[in-house]
Amino acid sequence: MRQVNIVRLDLLSGQVEKKIDCVAEEVPLKINVNSQYSFVIWCSPSQFEELAVGHLIAEDILDSVDEIENLTSNYQENICEVKLKSGVNLSERLKNSRKGTRIIPLIKASTSAYQHDDRLSPVKSTLTIKAQVIFEAIDKMNEKAKGFKATGGLHDSAVFKSDGTMVAFSEDVGRHNTVDKVIGQGFLNKENFAECFMIITGRVPGDMIYKAAKVGLPIVASVAAVLNSGISSAEKANVTLVGFVRNKHMNIYTCPQRITC
Repeated sequence: MRQVNIVRLDLLSGQVEKKIDCVAEEVPLKINVNSQYSFVIWCSPSQFEELAVGHLIAEDILDSVDEIENLTSNYQENICEVKLKSGVNLSERLKNSRKGTRIIPLIKASTSAYQHDDRLSPVKSTLTIKAQVIFEAIDKMNEKAKGFKATGGLHDSAVFKSDGTMVAFSEDVGRHNTVDKVIGQGFLNKENFAECFMIITGRVPGDMIYKAAKVGLPIVASVAAVLNSGISSAEKANVTLVGFVRNKHMNIYTCPQRITC
């Protein structure tokens, strides 16, 4: 985050006050893969390596952490270098990648609520958790959300084990980035996602469900709203989708059997 000088107007009191305020910061992160494929993601200046790995998984470019030979980041130059092992055919992976753009050429347009629904495989998990565990998990996430408390300009995501133990956490200016970061963090630590659930603070569209289903996360819950594409993707991927988790209430949109009172 960055401190800036502001002028605050209070119309109720009529006061004009000069103050120091904290604002969220974003930078253009350049990710290089094998010096062959490069792209830029605008993100908060943290967890570059986790973001790169999580994004490459979601884009169907990376299948396993064991495929990574070297992973480095430079926070001064905003660069993350990913070197894959020689056995990985990057050119072939790029041909078959998801290419997660929200702009769809009309010649290839899909009538599905989310353009990559056809790539979703059902999540196989026997996980069940109590609703109270989700509420407690949100409290734990909020305690760590120091950036949001200071700026009001960040989203948060976290991954928890079934007993409520937090195994990954991130804050970022982009809600999709936070999901990539926690998935990347869990992926690098070789967490068993089938025994975990994810909490996010933003709206839930289909591409977020895709990211979760790609690594086998069976439950995605948000304090905010869900979108129709999120519901459609969750149904096809056998993911439990929960929204408006607040004030001891929650809306379960798909696969409600995984959550008990």
